[in-house]
Amino acid sequence: MGKCFELFCTFARVGAMTFGGGYAMLPILQREVVENKRWATEEELADYFAIGQCTPGVIAVNTATFIGRKERGFAGALAATLGVVFPSVVIILLLAGLISSFSDVAWVRDAFAGIRVCVCVLIFNAVRKLWGKAVVDAPAFCVYVLVLLGAAALDLSPVLLILLAAVFGAARAAFRTRGGEGE
Repeated sequence: MGKCFELFCTFARVGAMTFGGGYAMLPILQREVVENKRWATEEELADYFAIGQCTPGVIAVNTATFIGRKERGFAGALAATLGVVFPSVVIILLLAGLISSFSDVAWVRDAFAGIRVCVCVLIFNAVRKLWGKAVVDAPAFCVYVLVLLGAAALDLSPVLLILLAAVFGAARAAFRTRGGEGE
């Protein structure tokens, strides 16, 4: 029960400290899950992000569920998931009636504009940290460029892009194995 409570509290802290949605949580998740708690490696977290992106739901909630499941099975998954959404639910319940009243106030609009800029920086930092673990060689860079073009220029579904990248990775591993290079 203690580990489930720790999962709940850790992910509640992540949920409470993050504004701007799931992607803004990525650097905080990385710090808490990889550096502080050591519940996952950088590579595992990158995998959780990728799977979380192509499954229904919010990436941070999906990632919390994966990590909770890894640590304590179903109970851990439930504790981590509830922890990450708990602060948002409480804040939304408190603010739901007030938000329309304050949305026209200049300093509130300006505060949200500042938060949006901050969220962009947090997402950029998460991408920068993941880059070093994901783009490790020329073929990985080629996948990066192709996915970037597919997302930006062709507006392809993230699910399709992730599936195509997974197929490329599996094919590359099979080719290396057959070619005698090993893993």
